[in-house]
This record gives sequence, C-alpha cells and structure tokens, in this order.
Amino acid sequence: MLHAFKIIIIFFISIPLYCQSFVYSKNYFRWPVANKPGIVANFGELREGHWHMGLDIRTDQKVNKPVYAAADGYIVRISVHPFGYGQAVYINHPNGLTTVYGHLNRFFSKLDSIVRVEQYKRQSWEMELEFTKDQFPVKKGQFIAYSGSTGSSQGPHVHFEIRDTKTERCINPLLFNLPVPDAVSPVFTKLAMYDRSLSVYAQDPILFSVKKIKNKYSLKDTLIKTGFSKLSFAVGAYDCVSKSTNPNGIYCGKIFFDEQPLIEFVLDSLDYNETGYVDAHIDYKYKYNGGSYLQQLFKLPGDEGRAYSIKNSDGTIILNDTNVHSVRIEIKDIQNNFSELNFKVQLSDHLALLLHYPPHKQFSPNYVNVFEQDDFEAYLPENCLYDSIQPVFYRKDQKVLNSVSSQFQFCDPSIPFHDKINIRIRPNVAIPGELKNKIVIKNANRKNESYKKAEWQKDPIAIGWLATSFNEFGSYQAFIDSEPPTINDPGNGDTIDLSSAKNIIFYPGDNSGVKNLRAELDGKWLMFTNDKSVAWMYTFDERCSYGVHQLRVRVEDIVGNVTEKEWWFKRYPYVSKKKTVHKKRASNKK
Repeated sequence: MLHAFKIIIIFFISIPLYCQSFVYSKNYFRWPVANKPGIVANFGELREGHWHMGLDIRTDQKVNKPVYAAADGYIVRISVHPFGYGQAVYINHPNGLTTVYGHLNRFFSKLDSIVRVEQYKRQSWEMELEFTKDQFPVKKGQFIAYSGSTGSSQGPHVHFEIRDTKTERCINPLLFNLPVPDAVSPVFTKLAMYDRSLSVYAQDPILFSVKKIKNKYSLKDTLIKTGFSKLSFAVGAYDCVSKSTNPNGIYCGKIFFDEQPLIEFVLDSLDYNETGYVDAHIDYKYKYNGGSYLQQLFKLPGDEGRAYSIKNSDGTIILNDTNVHSVRIEIKDIQNNFSELNFKVQLSDHLALLLHYPPHKQFSPNYVNVFEQDDFEAYLPENCLYDSIQPVFYRKDQKVLNSVSSQFQFCDPSIPFHDKINIRIRPNVAIPGELKNKIVIKNANRKNESYKKAEWQKDPIAIGWLATSFNEFGSYQAFIDSEPPTINDPGNGDTIDLSSAKNIIFYPGDNSGVKNLRAELDGKWLMFTNDKSVAWMYTFDERCSYGVHQLRVRVEDIVGNVTEKEWWFKRYPYVSKKKTVHKKRASNKK
C-alpha cells in the first residue's frame, strides 16, 4: 500500500544557535515566474545595511510577466509601499511556511479591485491589508500578479522569499530544490588581515592579492610575517550560478588554524530584526571609503546576529610563538561547490617591536555610552556599537542661515552602529514661540544628508534641549524651517487642457523633506501613487470623466509647513493633430 501514499521528505535546516525542521515533498514549491529559471541575486547577498533576504528572479528585463503561487495556500496579506518590496503578496502554506512576492506591478484583477476600494476607503495609497484563509485561497501555479519594478528596485525582477510563518524568519529558498542550476565554485578576490589588539575601526586592513589554480587559491608570497600576536582575516569573495556572470553572495565561509576550525558563517536563515548585523559582518569602514566588500571571518564583540557559528574562538588567531602556522579558508555555495585559500603565518619579534598603541579613551560595545557637553549630548544604547570606537568631537560656531545652534561633528560616518543613537542639541539663540515647533536637526556626512523634526526636552535651568535620533554618525546642527514646500503646475492656462495626457504628475520639493501630499478632484479624495518617493502620479481612470474639473493639492513637510494649490483643467477625447499626408498617385502611361 506504499504506492497509495505520497512520499514525504523531512528536510532539516540547521543554522548557528537555531534549528527548525520542515516537512515537504521534493517538489513542494514551483518556480513562481513564467520564464526560464534564473536569478540576479541570491539569499545572503551583501547589501547596504542588510543581507538580501530572498532571491531576485529574472524577468527578462521586462515588467508584467505573470507571477504564480509557488504552492497551495491562501493570500494572507498584501503591502503597498514606496520603498522596500513596493507592491507585494504574502501567501501562507499548509507546511508552515510563507512565500513573499515583491516589486509587483499589479495584483490579479479581483485582488487589485479590493485593494483599490480599500485605498479609497482609507484615503491612503500606502497600506497593509490582511485577509482570512477563506478570502483568497490559491492553488499551486495559480496566477496572482504581474511582475514589475516597484519599491526599492533598480530594474524589473521579482523578489521571492520563503519564511517560517510563525517566526517570520527568512529561509534560503535554494534549500528547497528550486531549479537554479549551479555547478560553479565561489571566487576569492582578496585577503585582508587585521590586528585584533585594536578595534577594526582604528585601522585599515592589510590586503593581499590571491592567485588561483583550479579551485584552490594561494597568495603570491605564501608566508605572511607579522608583528600582530592577535590577528584575524576577512575575504573578498563572490559566487555565480551556472550560465551567469552576475556576482552573488557566498553561502558559507570557514577558517582553520593549524587544521583546527575556528569560526564559520552560514547564510541559511535570517530574521529581519538581525539583518542589520551585516554591517558587523563586513569591514564597513573599508566599504564606506570606496573599497569592495570584505566579509570578516571573525565576530565583533557587539555583533548579536546569528550568522556566525563559533567553533573554538571568535575567529581571532593567537600567535604565542614564532613558529610557522597554517591557515586555510573555505568558501562554498549552497550546492557545495567550494574553493579554498591556503597560506601560512608567522609572528616576527622584530615587527612586533615596531608596534605602538597610544592610550586613548574609548566607547566599548555592550555598554551604554554617553557623551556630554554643555550644548551637545549623544546617547548610545547598550546594543549600539559593534566594536570599540574613539569618540571624536568638535564644534563649529560659524553662523549658517536659519541655524539655531552650533554645528557639531561627532565621530565618523564610516563607523557603523546598530539601530539608532539619540542626539540632543542646546540652541544658542532665542527662538520665538511661533517657531518652536518648526525646528529640524540636520545630519550631514560625506555621502548624504538627512533631516529629522526636533522634539523639545525641558531643562529646569536653561532654555531646553532639541532632541531626535539618527542612524549615522556625522555633523549635526539645528535649523528653523519655516519655508513651505514647492509643487509644480500640471500645465499652463486658466483651464489646463489635459486631453492628450495619460496622467498627472507632481514633483513636490522641500528643504527638509515632504511628509504628505493630498489631492482632491471636485472635492473628493484622489489617489496619487508615490513609488520610490520621487513623483506623485495619478493615471486617468473612471474617477475623472470627460469635462471640466477642479483639482486641489495640499503638500505638508515634516514640521507642518503647508502649501495648497488649486487648478481647473479640462479633459475630452483626444484627437491627434498630425497632418494627413496625401500621396500623389503616379499616372499609368502606356
């Protein structure tokens, strides 16, 4: 009677400090896009501020490819956001897993209609909407959406995730036998060495080029002589799948010292609340200053993520003698294609005598760190720092237009930290009461600038503090923002003729940031999409009939400054004004 039963395979996924078993048949999940299987990014690929949490599936560089449910289940949620996964569908499956489909252009017709109704009901384009298991049941292979490039997408593709439904932990989709051929070994690009007597942020890596013979790599000089008695290594590396040169992330990295395993990282499974620890996994400072990604084969003391599995140490190599020691580093992909790098290290007493570490005050990881001045304070929570840092501070008292404080430089933006730090600034001028709610704090660094609305915190002795939080070190200064936002006109004339237009597009601007745009057509809310937070766009539909209409728009910035505008426009069936070209017929002469 065995033939009457479906064969079930029990697959155990194990990662550092976490083990979960899932039950599914070998072909439980199908490829979710109607094209030849291929990816442009894998699970665990390195991104700015996070690991990539799924697969980026090729759509032949086109939008509106059909997207299908990867297995039986029901649609439990949709989301619409300007960033992240843009428009996304979430499907729960009977095996305890959830699949996610992101960067979609639009949902299937019935779902799309319900979402549109709810958006107008809530008067919000951006939204999250949940469903019961009976509202949208789906079968494996059922059409659910069209692919696109919405949200934080740089080009057409579908982002695909597999999650544990209960914990929402993302699991590497390539563990589920998806049809992505891969017979290609990962590639080493460079080796980096660090003195672990110092913070990783107090030094630059010592770099070594590598050479390849088959799938084994070595250094030009196979022996590294060093003065570091405590040292660790990082690697530059990438992986590819078969018939693709697109560089992906490596699945696993492991280091051996005298053939004894020290530490490894395995990118099987990640929580969204720990994906930010990628900044502790890479040499963030080196990458910030223009270098490539270096993945550390050592765990920083403030790294609370679970990517690393510690064997006999945190990855630090201790050289207690001047003997020659062997080091081997292995990297592999999920199909167990692997490459290895072999070299030797030796402590040199002569080089060690040249090292000198001047004492300096440090902020340490796993402690609350507070920096206090009369007019500036920074509060770093206990889980903030990944490694020790030396706080650097200076102020500039140069007056800038609309500023109400000095400019304060606190630490360097090339030093990462987890989550946010709290900043407090004391104004150095009197602020009129009507402007006290119009204060922003600006954070500027070499790469960008950002603004946050300041909150007042009372001080029983002095004028008070302006407070907010930021996720980067840099330069901080408080400003009055009393300037209203700007917005473009949709056309010219007293009654704008939009008969030939397919949509209305606004590009609101503001010196500190646009918070919201609200539009009304003939007194009723009109939905403008805001994909990628650049343009606000309304595409003409049944809500705007032919005729003359009134359009009102209200734009608000982050401190409540408002700009309101009103236009009249007309819209009628469009007739092309292209000239008709009459060709003369040639006479038939006999």
